[in-house]
Amino acid sequence: MRHDLLSLEIFMAVAEQRNLTKAAQRCHLATSAVSKRISELEIKVGASLFVRYPRGMELTPAGQSLRHYTVQLMETLQRMDSELGEYGSGTKGHIRLHAITSALAQHLTIDIGRFLSSYPEIKFDIEERVGAAIVRAVADGRADVGIIAEQTPVMGLESIAYRTDELVVAVCETHPLAAYSGVRFEQALTYEFIGPHQESSVHNLLSEHASKLGTSVRQRIRVTSFECMCQMAAANLGICILPRDVLKRYIRPLHLHAVALEETWAHRQLNIVARNFEALAPTAKAFVGHLTA
Repeated sequence: MRHDLLSLEIFMAVAEQRNLTKAAQRCHLATSAVSKRISELEIKVGASLFVRYPRGMELTPAGQSLRHYTVQLMETLQRMDSELGEYGSGTKGHIRLHAITSALAQHLTIDIGRFLSSYPEIKFDIEERVGAAIVRAVADGRADVGIIAEQTPVMGLESIAYRTDELVVAVCETHPLAAYSGVRFEQALTYEFIGPHQESSVHNLLSEHASKLGTSVRQRIRVTSFECMCQMAAANLGICILPRDVLKRYIRPLHLHAVALEETWAHRQLNIVARNFEALAPTAKAFVGHLTA
C-alpha cells in the first residue's frame, strides 16, 4: 500500500480541525478536493477514517491508527530534513541522547568527548533524566539513544550492555561506619540516608532491596545531585549510596570515607537502549558503536 505525503498532510489537517472546510482553508485547497483525498485514502485503507456528524468529524479506530503512524512518519521526515541540512551546513549529524545521572557523572562524558574528537562535526542534544523517563523518550522518538540502569524496565526497546559501576556507602570520617571497609545493606539501613529523588535508578534499587529485607530506607534528606549528597554526608547529616567513581572526586576535599557495599546488586550494569539499533541514523549508529567498542 502506497501513500503520498500530500494526502497524509490533508488527513492530518482534517483530523486536527475536525471539519472539512477548516481543513481546506488550512491547506489552501477547495473543500471538494479535501473531501476527495479523504475518500481516496479510505478506499486505499479499506475502512472509514472518520465518523461524519452534522457539525464535525471524529476519527474512527482506523483513523486513530493512521494518525499515530503519520505523526511518526512526519517526525522522521522532519529529522531527516534537519540532518541533511546539517550536512549541507557542515555540522554533519545530530544525536539526541538521554541518560541517567550516574552515567553522565562517570564514563559517558569522557566517551562523548572521545567520540567528538573523531567526529567533530556531529552535534549532541543531551538531557539528564531518570530511567523511566528515558525509556518513554526513546519509545516516543524524542530521543535517539538512552543510557539506563539494568533494573529499569525497557518496555519493548532494544538494549545492549554499556558499562558497569559499583555503588558504595559515603560517610563522613567521624561516622561509625567509617571504621569499616565494607558493610551489608542491612547494617547501613540502621542509619538515616541522604537520598536522590524518588524516580532515580539508585532510589528505586535501594527501595527494592530494603523491601526484600522487610524494612524501608529512612530518608532524612532528599536532594537531586550527587555533589549535594556528598556535601550533606560530609556535614554528618546522614549517609548516602552512590557510584564509587563519582564519590572519588569528593573524598579528599570533603573528608569523606567510602565503604564498600557488600551486596551482589551493588555492581550495576548500565545499558544503552534504542527502538531499533539497526534503524538508527548513521551518526547515532556510529555513536553506539563507539560506546560498545
